[in-house]
Amino acid sequence: MLPVGTKPIIEHIIEWLKRHGIEEVVVSSSYLSKMIQDYLSDGKSYGVRIKYVVTSKPLGTAGQLKASESKLNERFVCVYGDAILDFDLGKMVEFHISKKATATIALMQYSTELKYGFIKTDREGRLKEWKEKPVITGYINVGCYAMSRTFLKYIPENVVYGMNKAFEEAMRSGESLYGFKTKGEFIDIGDRKSYIKANKLFSKRMGRLP
Repeated sequence: MLPVGTKPIIEHIIEWLKRHGIEEVVVSSSYLSKMIQDYLSDGKSYGVRIKYVVTSKPLGTAGQLKASESKLNERFVCVYGDAILDFDLGKMVEFHISKKATATIALMQYSTELKYGFIKTDREGRLKEWKEKPVITGYINVGCYAMSRTFLKYIPENVVYGMNKAFEEAMRSGESLYGFKTKGEFIDIGDRKSYIKANKLFSKRMGRLP
């Protein structure tokens, strides 16, 4: 419910889903669930139908998904509530279906510069390599998935459970899991610094900052 620009994060997410053809939304929450329901209501003003799942305690990313199982279709999209996304969701869903995947993760390329110099030595301690503040580049999970209901069997009920654990279990069982590499926008609101950065970005877009 934190505002980014003139809207709370969840409103940005729902509008993005609607633009990509999603018409039914299940909001799974625990803390401040009534505030979310009072704000979004039945979703009619956004052109979607919203249902709610409320747990007595926070259950983690996968645990909250498991709590929603009875309200989910055979195939569905799962999106975290602490980031604003903009990429071609339709292409991801098409990829998921074409691969007959159990679950597909949206991936975006990310680079970060480490704060320290990395030193390598041989077994005797002689210096072999010095990389000063190396830049690491790779693909990151942006918190959006296309899934089939069968994936949910890897998540225990009413237990705090992370999505990474569920994927690890599914991988061990040989499930068909894929990563969909895409380009677009990923604005993380996971901490105070990221939140301030996101607000500045949206303020600039609205012409409030020079």
